[in-house]
Amino acid sequence: MASKQAGHGGFGYSEDDEETLRDNGEYVLTVRVERPRGIVGMYRHPYAQVVMLGFVCFMGPGLFNALNGLGGGGQLDSQTSANANTAVYSAFAFFAFFAGTINNKLGSRLTLTLGSLGYSLYISSYLVFNMFPSAGAFVIVSGCVLGLCAGLLWTAQGSLMLSYCTEDQKGTFIGLFWAIFNLGGVVGAGIAAAINHKNQTNSVGDGTYIGFLVLTAIGTFIPLFMTDPHKMVRSDGSRVQTHSRAVVRHPSWKIEFYSLWVALVTDPMILLLFPMFFASNYFYTWQFNDYNGALFNIRTRSINDVVYWFSQIIGSISIGILLDTRKLSRRTRAFVGWGILLSLVLVVHAWAYVYQRGYVRTETEDKMDFTDPGYAAHLWLYIFCALMDAMWQTTAYWMMGAMSNDPAKLAHFTGFYKSIQSAGGAIGWRIDAMKVPYMNIFLSTWALLVGGLVFALPMLYLRVKNTTDYEDEALVRMDDSGNLRPASQYEPSYPMSDQSKLDKLREL
Repeated sequence: MASKQAGHGGFGYSEDDEETLRDNGEYVLTVRVERPRGIVGMYRHPYAQVVMLGFVCFMGPGLFNALNGLGGGGQLDSQTSANANTAVYSAFAFFAFFAGTINNKLGSRLTLTLGSLGYSLYISSYLVFNMFPSAGAFVIVSGCVLGLCAGLLWTAQGSLMLSYCTEDQKGTFIGLFWAIFNLGGVVGAGIAAAINHKNQTNSVGDGTYIGFLVLTAIGTFIPLFMTDPHKMVRSDGSRVQTHSRAVVRHPSWKIEFYSLWVALVTDPMILLLFPMFFASNYFYTWQFNDYNGALFNIRTRSINDVVYWFSQIIGSISIGILLDTRKLSRRTRAFVGWGILLSLVLVVHAWAYVYQRGYVRTETEDKMDFTDPGYAAHLWLYIFCALMDAMWQTTAYWMMGAMSNDPAKLAHFTGFYKSIQSAGGAIGWRIDAMKVPYMNIFLSTWALLVGGLVFALPMLYLRVKNTTDYEDEALVRMDDSGNLRPASQYEPSYPMSDQSKLDKLREL
């Protein structure tokens, strides 16, 4: 991409305005503004806000993951946990599909706050269940509520994370967020390991759930301290707009729900990522319940959990750096990332297949301890499972970010992502609750991951460019009155009254 400064006062532009050459040979005028300085500048810096966003998910989804990573939610019988997770992901799958509309209407900070509340309720239900074993229904109902809340939280999270960064920072921002988010899993698993280090049974005590509950309650307040998105300025001086235009939108609920349909139908390339989305939570069932939960005692599962989420930090940061390296074009980076994922999927599952042949659901009573021979090799497999997971999720977000820079549209995309992802998770947890053989779940996981990558390949070939042009984002776009127009006619990148000024700039 070539660019030149267009700071000619006679034309009415500041020295920070920039004329940018697109891939198609046309020029657009990008208005740059000066970033705030001092404490306010630090507070409103995109990195600072993404760090805060990471800690929102550290305290909620991160601890939820730590609990799930123990296998069976830390319970002796994993069936209640599997049913609860089915409820979580079923509600999540339905509600996340519409959560982008709600996020665009309520605003990201309120959406994040509402979304955080469900995690405290869900973890408290496990505490109640630990004290009153007949309270399994409460756990499942709490799972339904969490599914609704998680749809809100993750949609708002995805929209902010992908819109606060410039196009050459998206991998880094995703990696940074994913590292902090997974630090919640590390801390949560560390708490469980510390409390249960002398526990050689197969379930955790009340103290583990109480520690998790306190942290999730604290996390609900973090979104209140985040800055309003419309006040944000990216590191290159471009504004983070709440829509494709630099004005705040106030469309009706009807228009917002209509825009959901428009985002899906008029940008059909997103459909090619749906199989990848579906697989992205399906594999947790085998990893958490059918491997970690099936083979190891509780203290060893806690140690495995710590290592698993720490490995995710390494995986997300490393793939994020690769996806943003300037030594390669963005298109090349997309294919390199795709190749790394395919390699990991094949290696991890070929390795896991060797172990999976050695045990079945009815023969896992004698649990492995970290002091047993052969444990190290099993742990290394779990580490590579974590690396694969982190790189898969980070790359999926990066692909969506390569398709658009519009926060409103990205809210819909991340809603689609979390909805389809959760549908896969719900099915995975449900078939585990039905006691389907481990091998069947394992093979279906392997097949879905490979299939997801195969379907994503045409999107990378057709849509990923060095920069995302507005006209490439959709066939048509919709204004706040619900009128559809061709994308090339809907939104000029400069005021129409300044056309003559831009023509003069092009002549220079």
